[in-house]
Amino acid sequence: MLVRRMGYFSPSLSKTSSFFSLLRKTPYPFHLHPIQFFKPIRPKSPHAYPFSMNHKTHLCTSAALQEPTKTLSNRSAKKARRDAPESVLRHQLDQCSKRGDLQEALRLYEEAKLNKISLNVHHYNVLLYLCSAADTKEFGIEKGFQIFRQMGVNGVAPNEATFTSAARLAVAKQDPEMAFDLVKKMKSFGVPPKLRSYGPALFGFCDKGMADKAYEVDVHMRESGVVAEEAELSALLKVSSLSKRADKVYEMMHRLRASVRQVSEETAGVIEDWFKSEFAAEVGLQNWDVRKVKEGIVKGGGGWHGQGWLGKGNWTVVRAEMDSSGVCRSCGEKLVCIDIDPKETENFANSLAKLACEREVKANFVQFQDWLQKHGPFDAVVDGANVGLITQRNFNFSQLRSVVNKLRQMSESKKLPLVILHKSRTTGGPAQHPNNKKLLESWKKAGALYATPHGSNDDW
Repeated sequence: MLVRRMGYFSPSLSKTSSFFSLLRKTPYPFHLHPIQFFKPIRPKSPHAYPFSMNHKTHLCTSAALQEPTKTLSNRSAKKARRDAPESVLRHQLDQCSKRGDLQEALRLYEEAKLNKISLNVHHYNVLLYLCSAADTKEFGIEKGFQIFRQMGVNGVAPNEATFTSAARLAVAKQDPEMAFDLVKKMKSFGVPPKLRSYGPALFGFCDKGMADKAYEVDVHMRESGVVAEEAELSALLKVSSLSKRADKVYEMMHRLRASVRQVSEETAGVIEDWFKSEFAAEVGLQNWDVRKVKEGIVKGGGGWHGQGWLGKGNWTVVRAEMDSSGVCRSCGEKLVCIDIDPKETENFANSLAKLACEREVKANFVQFQDWLQKHGPFDAVVDGANVGLITQRNFNFSQLRSVVNKLRQMSESKKLPLVILHKSRTTGGPAQHPNNKKLLESWKKAGALYATPHGSNDDW
């Protein structure tokens, strides 16, 4: 899909079109037990053993009977657990869940109360789930909250599934505020919320057009380390569009761009509705700083400048296709490559360095970091071992040299790429050939070769 203003192509949306195109040995555990040969011990006298052959046979028979007795005992214990009232009830409720049979589940629940059967969190969760999914909403809601209250009276600690089902009951009751309150209470029980825990409150607020409350849920999600997926972002985008929150529309579109890349038909329809709206035509700056836009595109990984909507006027919305080289057949613009932004890059680098220091000999990786500070930065990195062994049995320096030289030609700075080779590759075998020695020496002098020390993994 391509969206653009009449009269000019908006640099802010060259990226928007991209989220409609996807730029997007197990050993067998044989444990071999050696056969042991024992030399028979012959007694020095016939009286060396204080028991007769008959007695010995009796002892062997007794030992042989111990294992079957133990097996029978285990089987009896398993059967006892399986036949326990709590286990029978669990199995029956699970069958009700498979069939979606709320009435039978409630009958079993009432019967269990009369028989004073102790219910655990799983029993309650199945009942709450069936109530939240009931065809007759009012009946399911009423019974569901009764069971939820009884669970608290009986002192059964809830888990994430409990809160999620209760939140669904709240939304079925048209009360997303209650659903959100339930999610907030999860932390006090030491229960980390999941994405599905937030769904009832988020979708409930979005369906009611309560944009600010939906944004509040979104913030709480991110603070809890929960990442929204397409369904959540699409709902936030729709409520933002309907409430004419242009800044939030812009934010949600680029969050979709960053995390989803290729959207569903339903989400594509939400995006089209925004650009076809009269309000979208009125949104945007008429004067902007071109320098800042260019800087934003570079910093944002290409295509996204982060400066908001640029220009005013009607948008033209067209369903288009890209050719094999990524050029739009409608407007002729080429899709940009999506790159991670500077913050993500920094986080990734720091995490990788931390992990490498934990897994490697710390001094080795710190030494590499110091070396990199002195000789970097580099436009490209070459895994020397992988390149030198492509389609080869023996390490091929000629092949590696060819790739390094090609990368140097491609580089705007014309600087050699960083070549990573394990130390053994730089001293032994093919490295002893005069031409290869000369090549390695030239890379060393240029500060483009790093030889990882013995005991270190060059992949880091």
